[in-house]
Amino acid sequence: MTLHPFYPIFDDVVWLRRMLPLGVKLVQLRIKDQPEDILQTQLSEARDLCRAHNAVLVVNDHWQLAIELGCDWLHLGQEDLDDADVDTIRSAGLKLGISTHDDAELARALALAPDYVALGPIYPTILKKMKWHQQGVDKLTLWKKRIGDIPLVAIGGMSVARAEGAFAAGADIVSAVTDITLHDDPEGRVRQWLEACA
Repeated sequence: MTLHPFYPIFDDVVWLRRMLPLGVKLVQLRIKDQPEDILQTQLSEARDLCRAHNAVLVVNDHWQLAIELGCDWLHLGQEDLDDADVDTIRSAGLKLGISTHDDAELARALALAPDYVALGPIYPTILKKMKWHQQGVDKLTLWKKRIGDIPLVAIGGMSVARAEGAFAAGADIVSAVTDITLHDDPEGRVRQWLEACA
């Protein structure tokens, strides 16, 4: 299946209730530091909402729960990979996206035959402290040459205005977080994204 080129990431299922009706078709739920029961409730609702809206839900990190709840997609960062049982994830039928920042991480990701590769931060990001400075759009071109047909996700400091440059450089999918969640009109912003990625 072809993934939609617009890929917002949210930290609460409340966002999915708001954004899926607008036409979002690919979304990641990234919940950190919550107890198991809240995670389970959030992921169950997110799974059901995405199915109702014919959208792809990507679960960040919580691979055991993703398997248990019958989810279809998982995203793992490099640190998450240290603790994840990729064989179990694969045998459960989950598709897998992996974050990369440098050559060693890309090699590690490619060895696991990922269903997409994410590169970031393309621009400076306020979302989390990182040891990597901005990668720049030129690195997207380099990464795309190396990964071939595997979908490439551009993440980090992305905005509607920057999306076109990321696509032109080789990204198949552009991911946004704070450009939506910190916007004065998040719904309006998502509509702009959907238009820009159409």
